Amino acid sequence: MKLTVVGGGSTYTPELVDGIAGRRTSLAVDEIALVDPDRSRLAVVGAFAQRLLEHAGHPAKVTTTSDLARGVDGASAVLLQLRVGGQAARASDETFPLACDCVGQETTGAGGLAKALRTVPVVLDIARRVREVAGDAWIVNFTNPVGIVTRALLAEGHRAVGLCNVAITFQRWTSALLGVEPDAVRLEHVGLNHLSWETGVFVDGVDRLPELLERHGDALAGHIGLPAALMRRLGMVPSYYLKYFYDHDEVVRRQKTEPPRAEVVAGVEKELLDLYGDVGVVTKPEQLSQRGGAYYSEAAVQLVHALTGGVGAEQHVVNVRNGGTLPFLPADAVIEVPAVVGGDGATPLPVPPVPPTVAGLIAHVTAYEHLALDAAVRGGRDRVADALLAHPLIGQHAVAETLADELVARNADHLPWARGSA
Repeated sequence: MKLTVVGGGSTYTPELVDGIAGRRTSLAVDEIALVDPDRSRLAVVGAFAQRLLEHAGHPAKVTTTSDLARGVDGASAVLLQLRVGGQAARASDETFPLACDCVGQETTGAGGLAKALRTVPVVLDIARRVREVAGDAWIVNFTNPVGIVTRALLAEGHRAVGLCNVAITFQRWTSALLGVEPDAVRLEHVGLNHLSWETGVFVDGVDRLPELLERHGDALAGHIGLPAALMRRLGMVPSYYLKYFYDHDEVVRRQKTEPPRAEVVAGVEKELLDLYGDVGVVTKPEQLSQRGGAYYSEAAVQLVHALTGGVGAEQHVVNVRNGGTLPFLPADAVIEVPAVVGGDGATPLPVPPVPPTVAGLIAHVTAYEHLALDAAVRGGRDRVADALLAHPLIGQHAVAETLADELVARNADHLPWARGSA
């Protein structure tokens, strides 16, 4: 089987390859094709990825190319991990909203919208070309903002599933707190990408969430960045992205005094690329854990295995079309919930009724995502402003207008419709 990674020059890629090497007895991969326009990074990452496989005794070969058609030809699955505009664009996303006292973050708020506007057209173009060359290859989207990008792919009829590492990270972390194997933990996970809650943590059919909240509240608070008392009152654990909503003003205060995450990541990436270029390095560097995306490799490899028919139907937390799963959302919304995944795709499992404490916020952000996707596909400064106005972290018309102008000006090089007006 051939797997293709678009954005293969990313410093994330060895994490994925390491996961494949660790499943050599069950995932029959014989070629990993890395596609990236940055040939210098691709050469370094590709050579290191090959050393990882050889050191692990895995027979797969790594190929590298900047030609998308060549890279996806014959692929069973295509993994997307793009960053349009690179770390410079991320730094902009994380800083320009702060001038309006709005959170600076690359996947939510004004920064998340900027990333969506740059990314969706590029991903849709890639997906169309994948369909022309590789037919029914599965597209596994890890590109942020995952929910909006996956919704764009599904709206154009692509065989796509969105993936985020939030759920598997929580599973691995809480299994350690409970003293059980990770695979013994089944999460009751509901919401949208980067707007999700754990409403149950089941081990052998028993919900251990009340125990986690009672006995490990302080540990949960440290991991999530929100008070244990709040989680106990809610009776659920929000993802760590919910601090941008539940503690917005305090987060903004801290962001104004700290370097943006993009600067930290850029430093880590430089260090990683130096290590990858050392022919004596044949195992995954410890520094990779600082890059983010913990357990990405495990989640991605397990999902690809299920989609390509390597195993029977399995349960995974993925981003998938809502249908009627959350009755208060449109059918074409993309939600993040447990789903049964097999060769025919992902089918969301029924979820318990969502309490009003979170259902309203889910519906609000879903409406924003609809407008964000419309702006990304059709362009237009006023569509950008409408999406910002609809976002619960913005909402005020004067702020939305100011942010829209700044967003368009900063991203005009990546927005064909905006180049003449910037």
